[in-house]
Amino acid sequence: MNAAGTIDRPHTHDPMKQAPMKPVSCEPVGSATPDTSHTGANASRQNRTREMQLQPEALARAHMHDQLRAAETERRALSLVTARRMQRRAERASLRARRALAMAVMN
Repeated sequence: MNAAGTIDRPHTHDPMKQAPMKPVSCEPVGSATPDTSHTGANASRQNRTREMQLQPEALARAHMHDQLRAAETERRALSLVTARRMQRRAERASLRARRALAMAVMN
């Protein structure tokens, strides 16, 4: 089979033997504007591979950041609940002390 192959199924797996990936141009051959914006197949695949490899790391980093922020928020909420509970307890103790003092003064 002499088919040239596609990006997903290249004819050869050696990047040096593959044709460089050039953008499709509608200018005739030998036109005044030279085609200098091509990258080799190896560079194109290397960039795509690097980006694809870094995506899970970025995703994991974002997930960890979200979890840390949620844990910090939960810690703050728990601290606030504890502080309010202690404040109510102190207010009740203060009222008991006032009553005890009033009872002692009355007798």
